[in-house]
Amino acid sequence: MKRVHRTPVKLIATFLLIFAAPVAMAANHQVALKDKAFDKETLNVNVGDSVEFRNADPYDHDVLSQSTAKTFDLDSVPPGESGKITFDKPGTVEV
Repeated sequence: MKRVHRTPVKLIATFLLIFAAPVAMAANHQVALKDKAFDKETLNVNVGDSVEFRNADPYDHDVLSQSTAKTFDLDSVPPGESGKITFDKPGTVEV
């Protein structure tokens, strides 16, 4: 009778669950840009969460932050389009 080793398969499955779990818990928040303003004044996000900035105006919007916690520049977001930023460390970010 041939002996079958199943341990490697179990280890692979365990690693996939461990590494996949934080990604599954990350949230995607949405902020609309309408009438030259954000539809939310403040937003609490967790590390790993992302924020999608959707342009609901009829003209392009620049979305940027020079905050120490997260520096980014979505450049020019056209009407009806969006740009997404993922936050990888804690802190206050002004956009």
